[in-house]
Amino acid sequence: MILTMNKLNNIQVFCRIVELGSFAAVAREMNFSAMMISKYMAQLEEFLGVALLNRTTRQISLTEAGEIYYYRSKQLMDDFSELDETTSQLGRHVKGTLKISAPIDFGGLYMVPAINAYQRQYPDVNILMTLHNSHVDLSKGGFDLSILVTDTLDLGVVARKITKTRLCTYASPVYLAEYGKPENIDQLSSHRCLHYVDTPHKDYWLFNVDSEEIKFKPDWRFASNNGRALCQAAALGMGITQAPEISAANFVAQGKLTEILQQFCIPSLPIYSTYLQRRFLPAKLTTFVDFMVNYFGENEA
Repeated sequence: MILTMNKLNNIQVFCRIVELGSFAAVAREMNFSAMMISKYMAQLEEFLGVALLNRTTRQISLTEAGEIYYYRSKQLMDDFSELDETTSQLGRHVKGTLKISAPIDFGGLYMVPAINAYQRQYPDVNILMTLHNSHVDLSKGGFDLSILVTDTLDLGVVARKITKTRLCTYASPVYLAEYGKPENIDQLSSHRCLHYVDTPHKDYWLFNVDSEEIKFKPDWRFASNNGRALCQAAALGMGITQAPEISAANFVAQGKLTEILQQFCIPSLPIYSTYLQRRFLPAKLTTFVDFMVNYFGENEA
């Protein structure tokens, strides 16, 4: 079989349909019309003489043949990507686009200065950073790298620790003057709580009691997926929040927040750069991860 450019393009379209879940999403990503994406898929299925996708008005799923073909096609696309990276790096010139996923707070507060410093050293690497707290499946190909603040890691990923942060409990002096300062975890039940959603800890706050991790489920009054927003709410006297120290640092420094229940604080959470293990790692990835390890080692978040 001769692998033409048209055939290669059709395979690429097929892989992205599987990974993104819709023809429309692939059309937006590739800046094509949905009709053109459908045409590419029809050409591929006609050439193979077999249906690769089950299509309904609501969802797309792989046929049995499609599952086998996707697995091998994904390997093929990765091999071509590695070939391009290897060849382009023979001249020791680091370039390309690096797609990064990072938590909203850490990414917004600390990653931009780090990226600025990296790009001063590697000016031909473009960086696309998406900020959210949702779990990222790196195997789907949407990101090269995921920054995680966590004490648990997925199997099959390489994790390099870049820094760490404590998970602390905060309230404003105004709130504490009005409602009193809780001295133990049970007393939190009678307080207004501000909850950080979309974290690995789900509905719970974590504490350490006699070296044992204790979970507390707050009856929250206000919730958000943004630690800075929660810290601002706490600073306004809206209640008590538990958030990473990196999110609250400026509020604490300004005297707007006070750490409470320090004796029950859990050990620091590591912050990792994670990526998939591959036979060949592109220089844009390895240089970035090495740079982040050194940068945050010298500039503690």
